[in-house]
Amino acid sequence: MSNILITGGAGFIGSHLVESLISKKNSITIIDNLSTGRLENLKAFKQDIKFIKADISIKGEWQKKLNNQDYIFHLAALADIVPSIEKARPYYNSNVTGTLNVMEALKKSKKLKKFVYTASSSCYGIPKNYPTNEKELIDPKYPYALTKFLGEEIVHHWGKLYKIPTISLRLFNVYGTKSRTSGTYGAMFGVFLAQKLANKPLTVVGSGNQTRDFTYVTDVVRALNIASKSKFIHEIFNIGTGKSRSINEVVKILNQKAIFVPKRPGEPDCTMANIAKAKKLLNWKPQISLKKGIGLLIDDIDYWSNAPVWDKKNIKIATKLWFKYLNDK
Repeated sequence: MSNILITGGAGFIGSHLVESLISKKNSITIIDNLSTGRLENLKAFKQDIKFIKADISIKGEWQKKLNNQDYIFHLAALADIVPSIEKARPYYNSNVTGTLNVMEALKKSKKLKKFVYTASSSCYGIPKNYPTNEKELIDPKYPYALTKFLGEEIVHHWGKLYKIPTISLRLFNVYGTKSRTSGTYGAMFGVFLAQKLANKPLTVVGSGNQTRDFTYVTDVVRALNIASKSKFIHEIFNIGTGKSRSINEVVKILNQKAIFVPKRPGEPDCTMANIAKAKKLLNWKPQISLKKGIGLLIDDIDYWSNAPVWDKKNIKIATKLWFKYLNDK
């Protein structure tokens, strides 16, 4: 059994990570300010975790909890693109100052076996090379991307200077259950399924011809767990599928009408990870195809019952459409 701390553990990826670690009977502490995370995501584990509501951008008693941990996963962050352009300071406070506060608390840590940082592939901006590897030019196009990269730089600099065993995973377009369904600029799949269940058109940003490396959340969680136990420190790994699929293809699978809104500034027409390094050194590769991932989303009735819109009839229709799509293939 290990002592594990997760910042942002009530969020989308964080709650899936908690679920994977609970099954191994670890002692888990979660720090989350619940700005985007939800206690609902943790209700199945509430008897088995320690929860601390705290804002990591503000120094406090929460920092003392970091010193007796075997593993720390730093997932807490603000993650939307357009709001970061409109109001950059909260993103700097959360993603940069918050990360600095975490690393400062670990300067004298002797017990820590691994510190895992969830970075963003958005640091590459609009890459020149596809699939994009870890040596691609760093060229953030908006404050969210910049602040996540600055956080990564802090993690590795503090790690090397203070001998903290850090590792960073640059995540590509993560989707899955428990993603947010609200907000104009929320996670695409969460918003799409909420719209589908309400029988409303899907809001597609841009033409829909742009492609993304959609990576299912459980594949990401496996990568986080493998990285935490690996021998590698101060390394960076891309985590994606190595494939790129269009937004319009997702719309077709969901079998729903769409409306198109203007493209957001600084977004690439394509994201596609070169995952050769993760395959070779971590012995990790994705397992969930886009077809299967969307099927899991639609089939997760328990989660979607807590979405902003809920209609059992629409759930059944969506599920039937999904299985019809699979049979047609």
